[in-house]
Amino acid sequence: MPSAKIQLKGQFELSRDVALPLSLQLANQLQGAIEAGRVAAGTRLPSTRALARTLGVSRNTVLAAYDELTARGLIRSRRGSGMYISAPVLGFDLKCIMRDAQYPSRTVVIQDPDGNAISIVY
Repeated sequence: MPSAKIQLKGQFELSRDVALPLSLQLANQLQGAIEAGRVAAGTRLPSTRALARTLGVSRNTVLAAYDELTARGLIRSRRGSGMYISAPVLGFDLKCIMRDAQYPSRTVVIQDPDGNAISIVY
């Protein structure tokens, strides 16, 4: 599937006068664009350096925004390729969760065929 490039010129307005950190402003605006359908699943996001240069912010600000969106499950990284908008999750994919989990943050309890509870920390 060919990936589209996201056009970010003029889409985001970050205000230094608001109490909300710039990284959360950026994450919220990107989330809004994803949820509104302005950015399709599979779209490659710009590199952190390019987006920071475009928006006139620190690269750390963009890294924090991308980390927040990753934690929300909206974007996913592909090693050596960049960050991509995730496809909507329709079911529980244990293999994907276990592969992508870097730090345990949640617990899911499922039952095996015999009715025994199994706890998965991811």
